[in-house]
Order: sequence, then C-alpha cells, then structure tokens
Amino acid sequence: MQIDEKKQKILNSLAKITKKLRGRQSQFMLASENDISTSIISTVERALKDPQFTTIYKLAEALNIKPHKLIKMVEDDLPPDFTLIDR
Repeated sequence: MQIDEKKQKILNSLAKITKKLRGRQSQFMLASENDISTSIISTVERALKDPQFTTIYKLAEALNIKPHKLIKMVEDDLPPDFTLIDR
C-alpha cells in the first residue's frame, strides 16, 4: 500500500470519528461555539486535508475529548497491523 493510501485511511478514520463525536450538532454550531472555522471542520469530516496538530488539538477540545483520546480512537479504528512506515 502506498503512503498516500495509508494517509487517506487515517484521514477517513478521523473524519468518521469527528462526525460521530459531533453527533447532531451542526458543523456551524460546533465551529461558532469553539472559534474554529466551519471550513476546517468540513474539510476534516470529508477527509480532504491532513489537519495540523494544533487543529486536531483544538477540534478535540471542541468535541469535549482529550486530544490523546481522539488520536487513540483513530488508532483503534485502523487495522491492528497498520503502520505508515514499511520496514
């Protein structure tokens, strides 16, 4: 599997988990209540762009979850043997 395909798996997982954690709250409400741009939330939820670490941190806070727990949820959603580095 190519690195771009692997990266896309991570982005797809982050997108799915972000949508799940956001629940029924609109992207607009989440954004406006937490000083995040709606376009960033939309981009993350559509798995279109690799967000910066600080964006993930802020998004986690907006979703009322610790950043490490958000990352752990993404990790747990990936295949057990998933790795970005082929050794």
